[in-house]
Amino acid sequence: MKILVPVKRVIDYNVKARVKADGSGVDLANVKMSMNPFDEIAVEEAIRQKEAGKAEEVIAVSIGVRQAAETLRTALAMGADRAILVVAADDVHQDIEPLAVAKILAAVAQEQGTKLIIAGKQAIDNDMNATGQMLAAILGWGQATFASKLDIDGGKARVTREVDGGLQTIEVGLPAVVTADLRLNEPRYASLPNIMKAKKKPLEEKTAGDYGVDVSPRLEVVSVREPEGRKAGVKLGSVDELVSKLKEAGVI
Repeated sequence: MKILVPVKRVIDYNVKARVKADGSGVDLANVKMSMNPFDEIAVEEAIRQKEAGKAEEVIAVSIGVRQAAETLRTALAMGADRAILVVAADDVHQDIEPLAVAKILAAVAQEQGTKLIIAGKQAIDNDMNATGQMLAAILGWGQATFASKLDIDGGKARVTREVDGGLQTIEVGLPAVVTADLRLNEPRYASLPNIMKAKKKPLEEKTAGDYGVDVSPRLEVVSVREPEGRKAGVKLGSVDELVSKLKEAGVI
């Protein structure tokens, strides 16, 4: 069985995002970029399934600018077998929307003959949380979102999902799409020898046009602004004052 893992190049989660002066978007100039953390968890899970003998090959795929090749090399260094880069934009500020990404991923999955797609539940740059669900719908496959545990047995996947009420366990037949939640695993660090080996692993380059997908944006960003700063606290002299303030705030 082949496992396909989509990965996205995003601002490193340790970096504080800066809004452009004109409010048109986030400034990406001279900013450290890395793999989306949820995608990193998905890559780790795919590698673990291969190590457990449940899969023969792990294929990483990224859709966006050419610089995403660096992100794919990270996936290869972690243990993915090969990678596919679908160049769909020249400007690093252009975000390929979920529907276009899902259409391209569906075409890649059918081309590669994959039976399982493990993706991050969402990207930390736009928080759309839509690609996995759209992808399953386009392919007509079963889906299991927000996975915190994944067990593959024959032609079925048993998935524990994180839901508002606690944990829900479902079973889906393969082929299927699974989206990874934070507690699915802890990704490994790529060792220096594996980083060197990753440079020799195959990385195929394609374009969105190769799959007949139009990536023209359907959404328009009206404005982007910094979140409001936290207001200063107030020291209160008694419990009665606290109760009074809470009532004013409508808390009680």
